[in-house]
Amino acid sequence: MLLQNRFVAEAKKYKKRVAIYDVMSGKEYTYERLLITSLLLKQKLESVNGHYLGIMIPTTAGCHISVLATLMAGKVPAMINYSTGAIDNCNYAQSICGVQKVLTSKGLLKKLNLDEQPCFIYIEDILKEISTVDKLKAALLSKLPVKLLESYIHQGSDDENCVILFTSGSEKDPKAVQLSHKNIWHNVRVVPNHLSMVDGEVFGGTLPLFHVFGLTATFWLPILNGYSIVAFANPLDYKTIVSSIRKYKISVLVGTPTFFNGYLKKAEEGDFESVHLAITGADKLPEKLRLNFLHNHNVQILEGYGTTETSPVVAVNTYENYRPGSIGKPIPEVQVKIIDRETQEELPAGETGKLLVKGELVMMGYMGNEEDTSLHIRNGWYDTGDMAMIDEDGYIWHKGRLRRFIKVGGEMVSLVRTEDALSKYLDEEISCCAVGIPDEIKGYQIVAAINSEEVNIKDLIHKLKKDLPPIAVPKEIYHIKDIPLMGSGKVNFREVERICRDLHKKNRKK
Repeated sequence: MLLQNRFVAEAKKYKKRVAIYDVMSGKEYTYERLLITSLLLKQKLESVNGHYLGIMIPTTAGCHISVLATLMAGKVPAMINYSTGAIDNCNYAQSICGVQKVLTSKGLLKKLNLDEQPCFIYIEDILKEISTVDKLKAALLSKLPVKLLESYIHQGSDDENCVILFTSGSEKDPKAVQLSHKNIWHNVRVVPNHLSMVDGEVFGGTLPLFHVFGLTATFWLPILNGYSIVAFANPLDYKTIVSSIRKYKISVLVGTPTFFNGYLKKAEEGDFESVHLAITGADKLPEKLRLNFLHNHNVQILEGYGTTETSPVVAVNTYENYRPGSIGKPIPEVQVKIIDRETQEELPAGETGKLLVKGELVMMGYMGNEEDTSLHIRNGWYDTGDMAMIDEDGYIWHKGRLRRFIKVGGEMVSLVRTEDALSKYLDEEISCCAVGIPDEIKGYQIVAAINSEEVNIKDLIHKLKKDLPPIAVPKEIYHIKDIPLMGSGKVNFREVERICRDLHKKNRKK
């Protein structure tokens, strides 16, 4: 069954329950109202050219409705990342997916200071075109029994594309990931029971829907289980988010460590009393951050792991099975294994190698890129490109992206290990990042960036030498006031590396 059909059933079941609290507009959308509004927009989107429709709207009810309406109209949403070069990303979607039109908001363009583009259509203009007759028709349709109503919206196979998402491009050029209805439904179906969620959960919708973490974990999962979503247009507005956690009694808070650190800085005692599930992913959870939430707010953050290509959740700690520092055990119906990166042979427990994943959650492939698809998916196994170890008890320990290992003098060195050592000697509000830059003799050398000028660099490097082998100690540590981030809150490693290379060249010229 397609996800939009599943939504119809949920909307009929929970008519008067609030589906979305839209913080920016102050509006509330019951499941019934969300259904009617989606049916209204569906009527208007059917006439838009192209099978793939770009969606570039902040995390508001308007974005959620646009995704539902696009699928109801028989089209596939291609989610556009507006945080890292909106126009370039629109052009990329056009070249890869043949996107002819991008549904966006005039308010967003004004905020980002972007010029209008021929491909843009505006949700504000579409809403103005809706007549009283349109509203009456949608309201009457919403009253139909589920089976009759489903016949009015697009039907199809759950193996067809549900969404096109673009990988972050934090380490290399982005790829267009094709996720099917079956892929996303696996997470939606399995995760709530795995994490012991209960009826009436209220989710903090802080993540953008152009990233899979936000799309699945803070939209499809709650909306297809009868839960409520509190939608925030700006994930960096930590003060508003923290006050809203208390106001709306948010019970499930999902985000990256960067965002959780932001909440911590703005929080007062009692702000997280309603939170009984706090889940983080996309980046390693610093132990200091975990302990601060636990000791100051009695909130145990559960670390998990996923990728765009796996819809996304592969593994997550639970309160029943928890091992700090690990990314937990695989969720139900997911197989994982570790293979040697050279021989491709499966490794026993306790050994580090490449992490492979198998199950219904694995993507259909990269659009227009059969070569990369065949390189990453073999016999149903998806090669994540991450290095990991599975211990004797089945917990997975993430060791970093394979691309976050560099060769220094012929030895493979983990940049994540260097970052962990840096974090040990830095205050929690100071961010750090390690990258590799070319070295004529050793191939690469490690350098690091921190966002504080108050740190004594010589003293810091001296301390690191106690914890790290010489080849893993940064040769230089640069000050970058604002370490570049992706829209998801992950570090933009490509941009950090570029900045560090430029700084390195400048230092050599002095």
